[in-house]
Formats: sequence, C-alpha cells, structure tokens
Amino acid sequence: MSENHLLSQNSAPHSDVEEIKRRSNYLRGSLAETLEDRITGSIPEDDNRLMKFHGSYMQDDRDLRNERNKQKLEPAYQFMVRVRAAGGVVTSEQWLMMDRIARQFANGTIRLTTRQSFQLHGVIKWNMKNVITEVNEALLSTLAACGDVNRNVMCNPNPYQSEVHHQVYEWAKKVSNHLDPRTRAYHEIWLDEEKVIDSRDGEEQEPIYGPVYLPRKFKIGIAVPPANDVDVFSQDLGFIAIHEEGRLLGFNVAVGGGMGMSHGDPKTYPQVARVIGFITPEQLLDVAEKTVTIQRDYGDRSVRKHARFKYTIDDRGIEWFVNELEQRLGWKLEKARPYQFEHNGDRYGWVKGSDDNWHFTLFIQNGRVKDEDSYLLMSGLREIAKVHAGDFRLTPNQNLIIGNVPREKKQEIEQIIHDYGLTDGTAYSALRRNSMACVALPTCGLAMAESERYLPTLLDKIELILDEAGLRDEEIVIRMTGCPNGCARPALAEIAFIGKAVGKYNMYLGGGFSGNRLNKLYRENIGEAEILEELRPILNRYAKEREEGEHFGDFVIRAGYVKEVRSGLDFHE
Repeated sequence: MSENHLLSQNSAPHSDVEEIKRRSNYLRGSLAETLEDRITGSIPEDDNRLMKFHGSYMQDDRDLRNERNKQKLEPAYQFMVRVRAAGGVVTSEQWLMMDRIARQFANGTIRLTTRQSFQLHGVIKWNMKNVITEVNEALLSTLAACGDVNRNVMCNPNPYQSEVHHQVYEWAKKVSNHLDPRTRAYHEIWLDEEKVIDSRDGEEQEPIYGPVYLPRKFKIGIAVPPANDVDVFSQDLGFIAIHEEGRLLGFNVAVGGGMGMSHGDPKTYPQVARVIGFITPEQLLDVAEKTVTIQRDYGDRSVRKHARFKYTIDDRGIEWFVNELEQRLGWKLEKARPYQFEHNGDRYGWVKGSDDNWHFTLFIQNGRVKDEDSYLLMSGLREIAKVHAGDFRLTPNQNLIIGNVPREKKQEIEQIIHDYGLTDGTAYSALRRNSMACVALPTCGLAMAESERYLPTLLDKIELILDEAGLRDEEIVIRMTGCPNGCARPALAEIAFIGKAVGKYNMYLGGGFSGNRLNKLYRENIGEAEILEELRPILNRYAKEREEGEHFGDFVIRAGYVKEVRSGLDFHE
C-alpha cells in the first residue's frame, strides 16, 4: 500500500506525529545531529517522537523540576532506555552488561518491566550512544522497544518448564524477529554503520510497516494454559497455546485487547481481547503479519487516543476483522479449541525443569533491582551472574527467574541467595506477591500520582487489614499505576488504583483472578485514608462470606459492590 494511500486512509486530518514519521526518512530525522549538541540535555520534540522507535523516552526528574526552575536552570533532562529480549530470556553475560551500564551510565538501578524488558533511568544525552552500543555488542537491542511498531513479544519465561513451553518460546522469538523494523537508521545513528543507500531514492525499507509505520504501539503475547502470566487478553494480538499430552497442537488467536484510557474521556477504555479461532504453529507468523498490516491500513491516524487496535476492531466489528484477516491470509481459521486458565501470577521458589535443571523465581518488588542498606539485591544478582552458566528470565509480573541451574551448581547458587538474603517472597503476604506498579514519579512525564514508590507503603497498611481478617495467605491480584495509560495492566486486577492527582486515586474492583475480566470503578479520587476505610469492610466480609475457592474479584461482583465487566464497551456504564 502506498504512502499516499496510508496517509489518506481517514478523511480527518492526520496527527502531527504522522507527519513527523512521514518526514523522518525511515526514523532518521535529525537525531544524529541532535545527539552531538552539548549545549542542552534535551532534544527537539520531533526527534523525541522518533527516539521512541529507537527504544528511549526523554524525561526529566520531576522531584527537581521546581527547584531548577527557581534557579533558572533547564529541567534535569535524562533518558529512559528500554532493552528488549523476546520472552525476557537473557544470558548471565547480558545480565552483567545491564548491571554495568546501569551503574556507569544510569541511576544505578535496573527496572524489570511488565513486558519482560529492561529499563534504565537517568541516562544523559551524551551517554546514550555508549549505552546503546554496549547493549548491541551484548546481542540485545533497544530497537522497537518503544514507538509505533510491534513491541517486545511476551511469553512464559521458562522455556524448560516443558517441551511445549520451549516451543512457544522459540515461536515468540520468530514472531519478534519477523516484525522487527527493517530500517537501517538505528544502525547508522547508534552503531556507526555506514549509510549505503538513501531510502529517499525509492528503496522500500519497511515491507510490513510501510513508511509511516503503525498508528500506535502494538503488543503481542503468547500464553501457555493453565498459566496466563502474560495477561494474554490485554494484548493487541494474543496467542493461547493449545497442547495435549506434551504436544503443541497450535494456538487460539485473541485480538483487540489493550489497557490504556484517558480520565474523563468515555470514548477511551481498556478492553479484553476476543478469541476468534485456532491456527497451527506454522500459520503463526502469517497471522501475526497480516494482523499488523490490517492495523497499519485501518488504524486511526487522526486521533492518537483512538489509534490502538482495540478501537479499530470495536469501530468496525469483530466479524469485519475476521473477514479481512481471512481474505489477506487466503485461508480460514479453524474453530477455537477448549482451554482453561487458572491464574495470571508467578510461582515462586525452586522448580525442576523438563531438562532436569533447576529454576528459582525471585520476588522483585515492582521490578526494581537495586541495593539498599538492608537488602543488597543488585549485588547478590551480580555475584550469581558471575558463576551462573544458565540464564536469567524476566517474568511478565516484574519478577526474575534464575534459570537453567544444573544440579551440581544448585548448592552454590543457593548459598549466594542465602548470603544476600534474596527472597522468593514467602515472608510477604500473598497480596504483595501478586502486586505490580508502574514507575510513575519522578521520571515518567505522564504520571499524575505516585505508584512504584508508594504501593509498598500502602501494602504495609492493607496487610494489617488482611492479618485481622485472616487473609494474609489469600492470593489477590492488586496493581497500581500513576496514570490511566495502564502500564501495569491495572484494568485486569481484582483491586486496582489508577492515579488521578498527587495522593489521589481511582479505585477499581472486580477483575478476574486469571486475567480474563475487566474491573469496574468503585470509588473516584480518594486518598489513603479513604482507600483503607473502603477496603476494610469489604475484605472482612470476603473473609467471612466467601464460598469455597471463590476469588476476591468474583466475590465483589456476587456481593454487589461492582457489576461484572466482560467488555471495555461496558467499562464506563
């Protein structure tokens, strides 16, 4: 499809971002020149938009913003750099590289994201090239970690849990590689690759995305029942592995999920993906590519708030999408196969894999790897990486698996875990082990309230209520974000808090424990005292009146606190 056709697909004027992409010469813009400017730590907004495709967002330290303004200084500009690896699996050498550049070029910490990627915060502009060069030399990449393209492909991070898990991981890598952008801009700007051909001469560089890429970001995840740890229904495109007696038969296809919305705008809402059929493994790449091209051609390029794939499907209907997909494929999907999810969290501690090696899942609160006076987590993981011949696996819930530990190495790894007091979370409440939070303040420019820095404190106080009610070991999914963009997938949680203003949150209840149902607004714009006041009687009633095996999200619906929400179209009703 031609560039002109793509830019005229909708009758409304296109957003400024679409024009920036069109003029960028396949994501080059003036980034190379901008990065040489040492006068300011910032970059122009057009280049900042393009920088996302290269895996970075410009931010500033909002804790320092007012003071620097008083001193007539520019904001403390810095960059977040996101490093991706399909399925979140990296080697010990790659972990040591991330540890080294975090301490040398960033703020001394590593953030494990909800999409199984790494984030570094506090990188200044003139260190960006050093960081991205080292990442690529370690055979990882920041390309397409952000931007209007397919992001990191998620899957269960333990490929040795079974042969099916291993096959799914390999397919996740294939999908990720297949949907990578093909422009050489990344290699020219960051890796000093000599420019061989000028794309303006008409050389097609993006056979899947085209010259203006997608209208918005696109997310893919692959789940292996009974675990829905990737929250497959939150994905633009989800694949549910169908397996029988240790054999991977294929995948159910789910389309149109997404978490983001905007406060006060009922036209925006989170959505759960809908299952449309079954495919064989060999059909996976074709389905992924054709789905992406449909969003490329029909997604809203006028209003970015309305540009996600979920709105493309909801506006036109699921039948329209299936017909369009099958027309592009040239064949029809089979009827969806039966499956069952039991949970969407992680399972902690030691697990023996199908290859007789061992895997240890650590609880990493909100995904932040750092050293504190009482907990030297970053140092402990560094020492493990120095002797560990296996790998490290980032889970979709911000935790970490020390993976593929041979029997003869298990005792040595256990000793380091013990020496540094690294934990699988057994000393914490089940609620805390099932918690997630986005970064929010001070670095995220979109944050309206605290999240990562505040949720642990709030959990301390909720845990007192749980102790009183005898619910400390009851698994309840709780999530917090500093804004409604949904990075920690709050709309699927049994209890969720979405930032509205400093110290104020919207409180949601009723998501499905296995990630299959949206929650519902329960109280709006409340602070900590009101949150605890609202939760105490509900949790006490749950402790007394729950049915056998009944999860908290199911209970609050049965008890009438909120209505059941199966579709985002009903989210605001």
